[in-house]
Amino acid sequence: MPHVIVKAWPGKSRENKEALAYGIVRLVQETLGVPESSVSVGWEEISQEQWPEQVYRPDILEKEETLLVRPGYVPAELSGNKGQ
Repeated sequence: MPHVIVKAWPGKSRENKEALAYGIVRLVQETLGVPESSVSVGWEEISQEQWPEQVYRPDILEKEETLLVRPGYVPAELSGNKGQ
């Protein structure tokens, strides 16, 4: 407890991923008052083409009640604005 999963487009370096992961661990420790050993961070790379169906629809649209921060975009594939 807790486990955080970061989903992002491919292309970030191992150093970028680790810097973000350890930053998340520090923030979770400070905010929730838990030891570092109880925090884990995963990283999943999802291509831009797969993002609408593998991330946006299941994790954002279908779980709106769990979102604490909403994104400021809607993928064209899901907005009805294909080709615009």
